[in-house]
Amino acid sequence: MDLDQKLKTALDESRLLILGAQVLFGFAFQGVFQDLFNEVPPVSQFLQCAGLGFMLLSVCLLIAPSLYHQIVFNGESRPGALAYASRFAGASLLPLTLGLGALVFVVFEQLFGRTVGAVFGLTFTTGSLLLLYGLGIALRRPSRRKKMPDQTATPLKIKIEQMLTEARVIIPGGQALMGFQFICTFTRSFRELPLSIQYLHAAALCAVALSVLLLMTPAALHRIAFHGEDDASFFRIGSVLVIAASIPLAIGIAADIAVVFFKVRTT
Repeated sequence: MDLDQKLKTALDESRLLILGAQVLFGFAFQGVFQDLFNEVPPVSQFLQCAGLGFMLLSVCLLIAPSLYHQIVFNGESRPGALAYASRFAGASLLPLTLGLGALVFVVFEQLFGRTVGAVFGLTFTTGSLLLLYGLGIALRRPSRRKKMPDQTATPLKIKIEQMLTEARVIIPGGQALMGFQFICTFTRSFRELPLSIQYLHAAALCAVALSVLLLMTPAALHRIAFHGEDDASFFRIGSVLVIAASIPLAIGIAADIAVVFFKVRTT
C-alpha cells in the first residue's frame, strides 16, 4: 500500500473512532442538565465531569492529525503525517475507554445502585481495553516498513479526497455538541442558571454552529462552484475552511465545558 492510501486509511479510521466517541461526548454534556442529575451523589457528579473530560481529550486527539496534516504539510502525503495520525489514534483509545467506564458507572449506579454501577463500569472499561488495545497487541505482526519517498508531490485528487475526509473527521465533534446546545435550552435546570452563564452558552452555540457550517462548506462549494472537478483553487479554499473551523469549535467546546462545570458546582 502506498503512502497516499495509508494516510487516507488512517484518516478513515480516525473518522470511525470519533463517530463512536461523539455519542458519549454528547451524553456527557446532556446528562448534567437532566432533571434527575441533581439527585446524583457528588462522587458520581464528579465522575460525570471526569467522563466528559476524558471524552473531550479523546475527540481532540482524533481531530489533531487532520489539522496537523493541513497546517504542517499543506495537505501533502508525508511519512510524518501518517506517523502522527497513527500515534494519536492509538492514544485516543485510552481516554475513550476511561470515559466510557466513568459514564457507564454513573448510569448503572442510578439504575441499580453503586455496587452494580462499579461492576459494570469496570467491566466496560476492562472489556474496551482488551478489545481496543489487547487484541491488537496480541495479533501484532512484525513491521514491514519500506523507505517512502518524502518529497514526491501528492496528486491533487488525493489531496482533495484527504481534505474532505479530514472535514468529516472533525465535524462529528461539533454535531454532538450542537445537539446538546439546542436541547438543553429547553430544560428547567438551564433556565435556573444565571443570565451570564446562559449568554455564555448562547455564544458557544453560535461558535459551534459557525464551525459546523465552515466544515460543510467545502462539500457544497466543490459541487456547486467546481461541479465536483478537481481544482487547485478548491483545495486551497477547502483547506483554509477546515483549518478555520477548528477555532470556533474549540471556543464553543471550552465555553460549554465552563457552563457544565458551573452547573455541577452549583448543584
